[in-house]
Amino acid sequence: MIDDIKIESEKRMQKSIESLKKNLTKIRTGRANTSLLDQITVDYYGSAVPLNQIANVGIEDSRTLKIAPWEKDMVQPIEKAIMKADLGLNPTTAGMIIRIPLPPLTEERRRDLIKIVKQEGEQSKISIRNIRRDSLSDIKELLTEKIIGEDDERKGQSEIQLLTDRYVDEVDKNIASKEDELMII
Repeated sequence: MIDDIKIESEKRMQKSIESLKKNLTKIRTGRANTSLLDQITVDYYGSAVPLNQIANVGIEDSRTLKIAPWEKDMVQPIEKAIMKADLGLNPTTAGMIIRIPLPPLTEERRRDLIKIVKQEGEQSKISIRNIRRDSLSDIKELLTEKIIGEDDERKGQSEIQLLTDRYVDEVDKNIASKEDELMII
């Protein structure tokens, strides 16, 4: 019983870490990264389609993204979608190629981005702690229903706490890594 709760908790905590990593890739660092454009959808003949499904998205150099639409008619809609995404990016078009130069980050903007990174990390920690709380209440419920004994309850609580500590440390490592990445000029 306790093992099932522990396994379920670990799965949920791992999803929190994956979500954090996904959110951190959306935060722009000083160099070009195609994941900046992952959440952009383009109106493709009446339906919203992710940008990477209607064009090749690549990195031209360390400060420039390059988009090559598969259809000539899609150049304008892609440009509009990028502008509408409000990422602070200004695409320039040369025929069928759309280039997005990434301006260098100022010191002030880097500090703001670090604050956002820390907020993301705190949200992940809260999520992990909520998972711990749910797991501990499940273990207590097993005790009140006399399915497990007090020794098993204490052992289960300590295992859940160790799991929580491990995942909170992983959040801290991801946040520190992203902060270092942001401060590199």
